[in-house]
Amino acid sequence: MIRGCNGQLKALFIALFVNYINGFPIEYDGHEFSLIEAPAAKPEPVRTFCYQAYPKYRFEYGVKDSHTGDIKDQSEERDGDSVKGEYSLVEPDGTVRKVQYQDDGHSGFNAVVTRSGHAVHPPTQKKLAIPVASYAGYEH
Repeated sequence: MIRGCNGQLKALFIALFVNYINGFPIEYDGHEFSLIEAPAAKPEPVRTFCYQAYPKYRFEYGVKDSHTGDIKDQSEERDGDSVKGEYSLVEPDGTVRKVQYQDDGHSGFNAVVTRSGHAVHPPTQKKLAIPVASYAGYEH
């Protein structure tokens, strides 16, 4: 079985097809095409290798926009199959949600979510019910 990665299998088939056509030159005499028999060549074995870099990274970012109230940050670190990180954000009610997560590649994704602060909701205005005048006999 021949295995390729990221489109290399298609390129392999194209290369084999071109090699096949090159092994059988085409002759055209003005009316029809015919293949000229050529000696069979032993094809070279084709090997494909896929190199994937070892996944290792660390990043951090944060946003503090006092005009819109968008306040959040995140950090994450990965080393092979192990990933761990955390993020926090200020919810619309003023509380802070913090999520700490990790995955070691064996026991699955685990997250711990905590919430801190006191929720503050804006006061609601009372709505007054105003009676609507009834017009008897009015039709559309």
